Amino acid sequence: MNCNEYFLKLLSRRDYSAYELHRKGKEKGFDESAIADAIQELQEKDYQSDTRLVVSLIASSQGKYGKAAIKRKCLEKGIPSDVFEQVWHSEVEEKEDGKTSDLAQLKAKAMRKYHIDDFHKIDPKTKAKLLNYLNYRGFNGFDILRQWQQEEV
Repeated sequence: MNCNEYFLKLLSRRDYSAYELHRKGKEKGFDESAIADAIQELQEKDYQSDTRLVVSLIASSQGKYGKAAIKRKCLEKGIPSDVFEQVWHSEVEEKEDGKTSDLAQLKAKAMRKYHIDDFHKIDPKTKAKLLNYLNYRGFNGFDILRQWQQEEV
């Protein structure tokens, strides 16, 4: 099995970043030039695209995780930060209506989970839990909480 066939086999199962393919090719024992040529050929044929992978990650994580968590996943896959920022801007920031509905769903879920009626009257223990909950999902907890408090006024 040559490098191209191996990469096609991998890509038939799921999307991989160029960095992941390069790493897997080295693990399999292919030389650097064969790996680079194979990745270049796959990108020319549009079989492999880091941009498409970022779009897929954003779509699958939207509403569950915030920008920081999704960006961390992309960086772990070897996708450059500037590619992520470009795709994030085109996919998310231009669709503000979807973002507000996702935040509304997150707010409703947090209110149910932590039994919150008023975001101005949260005891410190519950506030810490809520901030951890938001931070774990990649949101800036303080900014989201401040936004929710302003919405209630």
